[in-house]
Amino acid sequence: MKKFWSDTSVVAEGDQFTVFLDTKPLKMPGGGTLTVSFQPLAEAIAAEWRQSTPEFTLDDLPLTRLAATAQARVRLAQSEIIEQLAAYGMNDLLCYRAAAEPGLAAREAEIWQPWLDWAEQKLRVTLHITSGVVHIEQPPEARQAFIDQLSGMSEYQIAGLGVIVPALGSLVLGLAVEAGALQPEAACDCAHLDELWQEARWGADDEAIARRRAIALDVGLSARFMTLCRP
Repeated sequence: MKKFWSDTSVVAEGDQFTVFLDTKPLKMPGGGTLTVSFQPLAEAIAAEWRQSTPEFTLDDLPLTRLAATAQARVRLAQSEIIEQLAAYGMNDLLCYRAAAEPGLAAREAEIWQPWLDWAEQKLRVTLHITSGVVHIEQPPEARQAFIDQLSGMSEYQIAGLGVIVPALGSLVLGLAVEAGALQPEAACDCAHLDELWQEARWGADDEAIARRRAIALDVGLSARFMTLCRP
């Protein structure tokens, strides 16, 4: 797309904020006006449009994309998306420890167990852990605990977690990031612990490094988005 405006601004109407491109309100892909309840988010969205290059795509406007996702997708299917996120918790990365490498398993226990302990304290549920990749059944009450926690969040928080949780393979880490208990970069290092362990032994792979950087960027932007959407 080509840049077609020269100025951006934020207009308040009651407790709602709309971004304007010159004199026209910013529209979502479906055609509706993008109006948000959080002034910091509206200002940040205006800034990314203000800073856009003459030739741009929606990939260059991640906050706009997440806000539109929250309103156009999550708001209409929030229960379904919450179920999908809860399923990550029932198969959480942190519950599957290395079977053949005692050193790696010890490192996983050191780095991962504190976050399972954090989830237990916050959600009052204990997740089972196992060695290897064979599926382990989690307590039925864990699923409901995850759903209850997620159901108390806005569509904006769910939109952010909808990026973070699949990227990390862990609902526990995603919830810790959302709560501000874990920084995005540290969450990515935690999720990639096994890969980083192997790289320390056998050397780095440029493709893997590039993939991790892309994931870190997505997680960081999504965490920032959720922060901008706090009341």
